Amino acid sequence: MPIRVAENSRHFVDAYGMPWFWLGDTAWHLFRGFSEADAQAIMENRRAKGFSVLLVMLIGYEGDPAPNIRGDLPWLDEDPGRPNERYYEHVDAILRIATELDFLVVLGIYHKSQHAHYTLESAHTSARWIADRYRNVPNIVWSMYPEARYPYIPIVRALASGLREGDGGSHMISVHPDPNPQSSSFLSEEPWLSFNMLQTCIDIELVHPMTAADYAMTPIRPAVMAEGGYEGLQFDRLNTPLDIRRQAYWTFLAGGHHVFGHNSHYQILNDWQDWIDSPGSFQVGTYRKIAESLPSWWDIVPDQSILHRGVGSGLDLAAAARSRAGDWALVYFPSPRTASVRLDRIWSSDSVDATWINPLTSDRSPVGTFPYSRPVEFKPPPDWEDALLLLNGSGSDSGKAA
Repeated sequence: MPIRVAENSRHFVDAYGMPWFWLGDTAWHLFRGFSEADAQAIMENRRAKGFSVLLVMLIGYEGDPAPNIRGDLPWLDEDPGRPNERYYEHVDAILRIATELDFLVVLGIYHKSQHAHYTLESAHTSARWIADRYRNVPNIVWSMYPEARYPYIPIVRALASGLREGDGGSHMISVHPDPNPQSSSFLSEEPWLSFNMLQTCIDIELVHPMTAADYAMTPIRPAVMAEGGYEGLQFDRLNTPLDIRRQAYWTFLAGGHHVFGHNSHYQILNDWQDWIDSPGSFQVGTYRKIAESLPSWWDIVPDQSILHRGVGSGLDLAAAARSRAGDWALVYFPSPRTASVRLDRIWSSDSVDATWINPLTSDRSPVGTFPYSRPVEFKPPPDWEDALLLLNGSGSDSGKAA
């Protein structure tokens, strides 16, 4: 399943050039903390919910790499340039399962916490060895996790050079800054950077503005909101299922591609059966269903000018986008409050059909048909936590339920 960046540099396509939906899960410890059987059960669960991408750390993010579930360390003599074959045998087995389940695996080969272990030479050597080992596995994207600061750039470039030498340039490469903000903030001119990744952590109110900023950058690249607030209690902040939905729709309507996370998966607790079916994990699957029901969803254009009044801010920011053809627009209401919407942004018809979509269930409720020329105030159904307003040119089939 080779995935690549589309010609418009905004979204991803499959081997046949067809638009491909990115919905990720942060499965950081999948290669180290789980048996093959448990890893397969987790991946099958995620596949059934609509996830298409897994973000996994190859050797973790501890300062001194920890052993995997079999007790094998990733390096010999604490040297990244001397990989431990036994450790990688377990990686091989789980990666085969991911391939069979048709997941794209964003494989993190380096984390800033281990920076002191690397030299430029060992970074290049280790990356080349890893890339050569997996050069024929099509469903991999290489990633690195430095701080977004100049001192990390030489190591990142050495890693990228090793990856290109090892796999002949057959896989995409990206960088996921830790803690934040965006790879575009310090690596935007690197020719090997396939797409931008960004992280907000628990500052989820930054999801929309940061993703929108990446969308507006040149050179143009897809923007992946790779790590926001995890569902559950994270750093003393409780991220509710509503917060999970907010992040997904803020990402999408800012022109980006979204990644979900659950805090228990991040913490590698052994009770994975207790959190694997969290509400948020189902609801991002519903988000994908709604997004893919929109014609040409992959060519969405962020457009906050659709909102005439009531944009809001922070956690109560309303977000809007439209199709490039102008035949539909989508507005996200993060709370059940009124906002005024400019219907003249739908220029394919003299009137506009409005429909409420419940982000929790994907249920749809027609509102009515309105004149093209004036802003209209809309207020979501009072018993909804949040809402989507779909605006279609009158008579259009845009955005009908799949």
